[in-house]
Amino acid sequence: MGIIAFLVIGLLAGLIARALMPGNQSMGLIATTLLGVAGSFVGGFIGSLFRSDGRIFDLHPSGLLFSVLGAMLVLLLVGMAGRRRRVHV
Repeated sequence: MGIIAFLVIGLLAGLIARALMPGNQSMGLIATTLLGVAGSFVGGFIGSLFRSDGRIFDLHPSGLLFSVLGAMLVLLLVGMAGRRRRVHV
């Protein structure tokens, strides 16, 4: 898969994940794309666990679904880590 297609799928996955997750995520376009790309890696890894060939970087019909689920997981983990660092006065 080309880098442009990977970035476009990452952007779509990041936008969908941010729309589905409750709360306010103050991210720009680049951060949303990076979130989607990270979600694609996580989702690709999760998807490869269910496939017999174990290939992570292939384009599959369920790739966007697993990318969105991976991006939601990354967004949840980042949100949990951010809550622990905040100091309440």
